[in-house]
Amino acid sequence: MTDRSTFDTNVTTVTRFVMEGGRKARGTGELTQLLNSLCTAVKAISTAVRKAGIANLYGIAGSTNVTGDEVKKLDVLSNDMVINMLKSSFSTCIIVSEENKEAVIVEDDRQGKYIVCVDPLDGSSNIDCLVSIGTIFGIYRKDSPGAPCEKDALQPGRNMVAAGYALYGSATMLVLALESGVNCFMLDPAIGEFILVNRDVKIKKKGNIYSLNEGYASYFDPAVTEYLQKKKFPQDGSSPYGSRYVGSMVADVHRTLVYGGIFLYPANSKSPKGKLRLLYECNPMAFIIEKAGGTATTGKEAILDIIPENIHERVPVVLGSSDDVEEYLALVKKHSAK
Repeated sequence: MTDRSTFDTNVTTVTRFVMEGGRKARGTGELTQLLNSLCTAVKAISTAVRKAGIANLYGIAGSTNVTGDEVKKLDVLSNDMVINMLKSSFSTCIIVSEENKEAVIVEDDRQGKYIVCVDPLDGSSNIDCLVSIGTIFGIYRKDSPGAPCEKDALQPGRNMVAAGYALYGSATMLVLALESGVNCFMLDPAIGEFILVNRDVKIKKKGNIYSLNEGYASYFDPAVTEYLQKKKFPQDGSSPYGSRYVGSMVADVHRTLVYGGIFLYPANSKSPKGKLRLLYECNPMAFIIEKAGGTATTGKEAILDIIPENIHERVPVVLGSSDDVEEYLALVKKHSAK
């Protein structure tokens, strides 16, 4: 009897997948170069995350980043790795990172046509307790003539050509959204490649899980409070929603994508402009969720329609299954009318 579990000799790697799409679109291959370099950085970060304790990478590096978070040693390593790999791809001209106050302008002799907005290590406050963390990125084309400058990165999310995240969990997964849809790739450590495992991923129209930090309940707007009440104590005889909240955006959004439901980090009286950053957290996640058939909003407008005013701008975010988000928006409209 032949062994049917033999080595797959025709795997679809992320490089092959993007190259095939680029060939159909008659592209230049520059996006493939960029994603290849980004994948190299993700693989290196994945290795560093898994051996962090041994390599003394846990702990605080002794500074805070531009958004006021304490910088961990792994943050520093991840940021350096991502920036260096993107520069060496010869496909980027501007890199916006959570860890850098100003946009990084790539040297003239290494410039390409793409702008990358990235959170190199999202959820890093969870590093020391071994909770899943990740890398988030959004990719734009430079759409203006002349030398690249920070202002070129201030584009609405609708202009993105690709977005994605890497999740460093029980395995390392790369979720990549292109114009054609959302696809999931798992890192196979045996060959060091991301292998396609889920093609054309779609989010459920309605879920049964809500995800937000209820520690801020005393600061919530009335619409959020009423929405939670309806999910916990439904009056229509349906089952209550489950509550899941990790505190790492990549982990919480990935679960929402896979199982359906709603993720909320809304504005509140303590953070009236929201907490999460538009360019390298909310926009990429909104792009992914919308390409998967879901909805992403601030409560007042679609996340992807916002024209950024600065590279570290914060916005409220509510995203997930379209029916769940629409139910939340109906309550926002009801309370706004009062």
